Amino acid sequence: MVKTRITSIPDYLDASAARFPGKVAFSDGKRNMTFSELRNEALKIASVLAEKGLIRRPVAIFMDKQAEVIGGMMGAAYSGNFYTVLDNHMPVARIRKILDTLEPAVVLTVDSMREKAGEFAGEAEILVYEEILESETDPALAEAARSKIVSTDTLYVLFTSGSTGTPKGVIISHLAVIEYNEWLAATFPLDENTVFGNQTPFYFVMSGLDIFQTIRNGCTTYVIPKLAFSFPGMLMGFLQEHKVNTLYWVPSALCLPANLGTVDEMHLPGLRLVMYGGEVMPTRPLNIWRRAYPDTMFVNAYGPTEMTDIITYYIIDRDIPDTDPIPIGRPCSHMDVMLLNDKDELCAPGEIGELCGRGPSLASGYYNEPEKTAAAFVQNPLNKAWPEKIYRTGDLVRVDERGDMVFVTRKDFQIKHMGHRIELGEIETAVSALEKIERAACLYDKEHSRIVLFYTGSITEKEIRAGVKEFVPDYMIPNVCHQLKDMPMNLNGKIDRAALKEKL
Repeated sequence: MVKTRITSIPDYLDASAARFPGKVAFSDGKRNMTFSELRNEALKIASVLAEKGLIRRPVAIFMDKQAEVIGGMMGAAYSGNFYTVLDNHMPVARIRKILDTLEPAVVLTVDSMREKAGEFAGEAEILVYEEILESETDPALAEAARSKIVSTDTLYVLFTSGSTGTPKGVIISHLAVIEYNEWLAATFPLDENTVFGNQTPFYFVMSGLDIFQTIRNGCTTYVIPKLAFSFPGMLMGFLQEHKVNTLYWVPSALCLPANLGTVDEMHLPGLRLVMYGGEVMPTRPLNIWRRAYPDTMFVNAYGPTEMTDIITYYIIDRDIPDTDPIPIGRPCSHMDVMLLNDKDELCAPGEIGELCGRGPSLASGYYNEPEKTAAAFVQNPLNKAWPEKIYRTGDLVRVDERGDMVFVTRKDFQIKHMGHRIELGEIETAVSALEKIERAACLYDKEHSRIVLFYTGSITEKEIRAGVKEFVPDYMIPNVCHQLKDMPMNLNGKIDRAALKEKL
């Protein structure tokens, strides 16, 4: 019998497997996994974990980007444990750093990767997906373990880059994901007819929208081959072939077909929703998409991993000049945000402040990192009466004349140059508005006191200087411009600023 009250993520899968047992839930190019298969495989994994007496323990998942990863996620969830998806392409040394913090009970992998998993598993037991499916399991064990789950239990721990070079594990509960997903489903055209084209890795917070909306609504998610993002024609062909109608990508993935003209060449007649997040989207390539798809809803989504991905959003319903930043909008209905100044007071109208957030999708903190947790998850300075945590994002934001929030820069992107306080993000917005620019990133070279621009595109330094002079004062014009053949990108598809820093 399907529960009517959602208290854990497995409740979503129970309902969708009952409604759409034979429907494809996740397709990775090698396998079409139905909702019934996903649930059955998850329960087998859960039974094995329960038989080992594991409860509220971490399960590390080490596989390629394939449908079985979702089976592992849900297996951990059904058993009352939680999961961490590892990037199987990251160096073993980094995986070991993560596992030193996580101390997983088991590492779940597939047969072809068993040997590699043995290089870092340490004392964790290695479980092989295929062997679990062939084994005899007791569903009653999984059900008994599941009955102990409460909504505030941890669902996953997602490791993000840390400023010290040590990854930080963000702890997210079932409740945080449920609240996020209920808001998504109530706000956007997401239902059983939604077909996602998944771009983001399964170890990246943005993938949660595709995964959990699919599980909640009975959608279908197609995993786009990574190679397709190097060939825009192949990419658009994939979307057309699979009748993809919903995208939630990082900006760099949307910029590629826009800058190369592929958006206009191949139309996707069913495209109804395009969302993006993770970093600032240049306005010019977004306008190319909007002109090609005037009836599609475009959404600028903003939020950190520590608040389950999205805490503010802006549905783009007006023309925005190429030179203007796109607002991050207003808070999601299940969350609250505040802009605080240096004195931890609410910002005055027009004042730039740090965006902080609170609400049920707030992370529980950083795994095995009490000091880092205490520094970022702090008592709400506006509330002295009872314990209430907020998260300090480190992002500087202002409210525009329409009442919408606009991202200005990261705290650590704000510089002092020639006596002026400068937001490097403002320079990047101006440069990105130039027609021949593909991608742009600004860094500050403190040693030589100069603004350095790295860019890709068929434009000269002289043309850049002349172009940005129309939008920014002379003291904000980059002192040095480096043209790159390819912009370095990190594993999440964002510009790799650490790699650029090494080029200063």
